[in-house]
Amino acid sequence: MRESVPFELGLNSFGEIATDGGRELGDAETLRLLVEEARLADQAGLDVFSVGEHYREGHNDSAAPVLLAAMATATRRIRLGTSVTVLSTNDPVRLYHEFSTLDAVSGGRAQIVLGRASATESFALFGHDLADYERLFEEKLDLFLRLEREERVTWSGTVRPPLTGHRPHPRMRPGGIPTWIGVGGTPDSVVRAARHGLPLMMAIIGGQPRRFARNVDLYLQALDRFGHPELPIGQHSLGLVADTDEEAIETWWTYWQPVAAALAAERGFYAPDRRRYEAELEHGALFVGSPETVARKIVRVARELRLSRFDLKYDIMRLPRDARARTIELLGREVAPRVRELLAAPEQVAR
Repeated sequence: MRESVPFELGLNSFGEIATDGGRELGDAETLRLLVEEARLADQAGLDVFSVGEHYREGHNDSAAPVLLAAMATATRRIRLGTSVTVLSTNDPVRLYHEFSTLDAVSGGRAQIVLGRASATESFALFGHDLADYERLFEEKLDLFLRLEREERVTWSGTVRPPLTGHRPHPRMRPGGIPTWIGVGGTPDSVVRAARHGLPLMMAIIGGQPRRFARNVDLYLQALDRFGHPELPIGQHSLGLVADTDEEAIETWWTYWQPVAAALAAERGFYAPDRRRYEAELEHGALFVGSPETVARKIVRVARELRLSRFDLKYDIMRLPRDARARTIELLGREVAPRVRELLAAPEQVAR
C-alpha cells in the first residue's frame, strides 16, 4: 500500500434478493432497497458503492448504469461504479455513452471496473462465442480506452463495425472516468492492466489473500516495465459486520452456506463445512465479525497486498435487510475510521 494514496473503503452488490421478516423481497423491491442502501452508505461516509453484472436467478444487477443513475439521485458524495462490467459482451460505444451520462448526472462520481467474466451467462444471452473470450475483451478494451482518451476515434477490428472520426456525446471528463481492470488471479490479466496503465482490482473470494502477493509484485514490475507510475490496487471480498463476532459469524454462516454449496456443485469448489468456514474466517478471504475484527483483518491484507482500496461484497442471497443495513452502518462509521487509524500507526502497533 502506498502511503501517499488515501485508503478507500466501499461496498459491492450483485443485486441479490433480500428478505424482510422472513419474507423474500421481489425483484423490484430489491432494486429499490439497493438505492436506499447506496443512500445509507453515502450517509455513513463510505467512499464507493458498486454493483456487478449478472444474468442469473436471484440477481438484479443486469442493468448497472440504470441502477447507478437512480443511486446518483439519492446520494450526494459517494462515488458510484461497477464491481465488474463484462466488457466482452458489451458494446464499448454503448458503454461509453451510458457511463458518460452517469458521470454527468452524478456530478463526476462515476467509475467502472472492466472484466472478462467469471460467470459466463452473458455470452450465450447476447450471441457471443466463448471461444472468442480473449479476442473480445482485448479488442473491446482497446476501443473503450480510446473513446475515453481521444477526442475523435478511428478504429477497426473484428468484433464490431469500424469507427471513423467518431466523437461520442455526452463527453466524459478529459481522460475518461476512473477505469479499473478486475482480475481473478490470471497473470495475463494482471499484465494487461499494467500495459494499459489501469488500476488493478483483485476479486479474492476464497483462500488466503496473501497468495495474491505474487500478482501484486507482477503488476508493479509490469507498470515499471511499461513506463507507468504506481497505480491503485484494490481488493473485493465477501463479508458481514455486526455488533459482535458471534452474531456476525452465525448470521453469515446461515446465508453463505447454501450459496457456497451451490457454487461448489457448479464450479467444483470444496463443499462448505463448519471447519472450513471457521478457517476462512481466521486466515481466508471472508471478512466477517465485529468492527474491530473486520478492521484489523482489512489492515493485515492491506499491508500484505499494498492495497489502497477495499470493497466488501455485503449482499448474499436472502440475507435479511436489517443485517445488510447494519453492515453498511458499521463499515462506514466504525470500520473505516479504525482501518485508517491502524494504517497510520507503525505496523507493530497495529497488529
